[in-house]
Amino acid sequence: MAGAGSAVRGRFAVVGGGIAGVTCAEKLAAEFPSEDIFLITASPVIKAVTNFKQVSKTLEEFDVEEQPSFLLQKRYPNIRVIQSGVKQMKSDEHKIYTEDGKEYIYEKLCLCAGAKPKLIVEENPYVLGIRDTDSAQAFQKNLAQAERIMVVGNGGIALELVYEVQGCEVIWAIKDKAIGNPFFDEGAAEFLLPKLTAESQETPIECKRTKYTLEGSKEKGRPTEASDKLGSALGPDWHEGLHLKGTKEFSHKVHIEILCEVKTIHLQQEFIQLQRTSVTFPKGEKNAEADEVLWPVYVELTNGKIYGCNFIVSATGVVPNVEPFLDGNNFAVGEDGGLKVDKHMHTSLTDVYAAGDICTAAWEPSPVWHQMRLWTQARQMGWYAAKCMAADALGESIDTDFSFELFAHITKFFNYKVVVLGKYNAQGLGSDYELILRCTKGHEYVKAVMQNGRMMGAVLIGETDLEETFENLILNQMDLSAYGEDLLNPDIDIEDYFD
Repeated sequence: MAGAGSAVRGRFAVVGGGIAGVTCAEKLAAEFPSEDIFLITASPVIKAVTNFKQVSKTLEEFDVEEQPSFLLQKRYPNIRVIQSGVKQMKSDEHKIYTEDGKEYIYEKLCLCAGAKPKLIVEENPYVLGIRDTDSAQAFQKNLAQAERIMVVGNGGIALELVYEVQGCEVIWAIKDKAIGNPFFDEGAAEFLLPKLTAESQETPIECKRTKYTLEGSKEKGRPTEASDKLGSALGPDWHEGLHLKGTKEFSHKVHIEILCEVKTIHLQQEFIQLQRTSVTFPKGEKNAEADEVLWPVYVELTNGKIYGCNFIVSATGVVPNVEPFLDGNNFAVGEDGGLKVDKHMHTSLTDVYAAGDICTAAWEPSPVWHQMRLWTQARQMGWYAAKCMAADALGESIDTDFSFELFAHITKFFNYKVVVLGKYNAQGLGSDYELILRCTKGHEYVKAVMQNGRMMGAVLIGETDLEETFENLILNQMDLSAYGEDLLNPDIDIEDYFD
């Protein structure tokens, strides 16, 4: 360790070169142009927000670009990028020790070290975790020789992956009843599914508006072990520019196994010794037959089926990357493993803030906002954390940021524009709600989540142009009971009513 007196002092330090950390450092650098802002990151590249566009009050769109850190220093000469991992943090001494043997003394610190993929098993060469651009590239290399893969997981990345892969059989194992569960209900999943098998364009069929109530509650999946592989999370367009094509000549061949998880993974030798049978890729309604092909790896699912494949993609979410910071520091940690932060992004330790995937929002949220580990929230939290650090440093007070009033996210799935607002899956509403739907097959899917006549959330798939209207209806909590199902009647222009 470096001797005493060799520590470098700075007023503000930020750990992590992802969206939250870079946004936080940039905002601090702009607020305090004469102060050095330390950005400590293990990676040679940082993630920058480009092409930022405010779509509505709460919806924003942007691209994420990997850039060499000198570009950041060019934009903000007072940001000092320190390329090294964090070895240890001593919060009582306001010190950070980096892997390269240096120490930094801060007045205020923001931890933005992100999250890492939860892998179904560790240390298995046939299991690839995907959550960042590096792993997407490794995936592409493997896919070029693959005839069949298994995808495990049901979030945004699994969804996009399955859609993008062509010329390769895909067995998709999900623990829910319907695809894309974190984003969609079964109706939206049904709307998207034809895209997985579609070779040709279908003609739009108008389907009527209907109301739904719900059935049985879902169980929480148990989190699996995390891996040490770090890297910044993928953005909504991560697969663009990647050549995702396997060896076969067809385009999509996807078989979905629902309500199951991976029980065990057998390598080829073990599988032969077990003398059990694996099944072929299911064709149509008849039962799958025994598979004659020898595969490098075999997956046994909790529903009893065994499939052989070239490799397995683990796209089962992330766990906050808190390891380097816990030792010797008394952080309050949330149930999801993140560092708890209050409504000013303060952790439980003096002068230590956190933002992005590493943190857990522990304040009483607005009834239509919830935390989700997404790029948009990482950007908002990083920006707001910097505002809070600045206000605290200058002894000023600050209001909670508007972006935490309403959950709002815009993305693309299967080439459709997808907007999710508020409690779009009726999160936390119990069984006391109803859904109003409007859907035109192959064209659009609109869902409003209603409670006591007020709109609490919405899912908009396709070019619906309803996002601003719905955003306003959710924010102002107007009583809409009088409209009933006419709320989504395409012949009634709701925008005229609610301006």
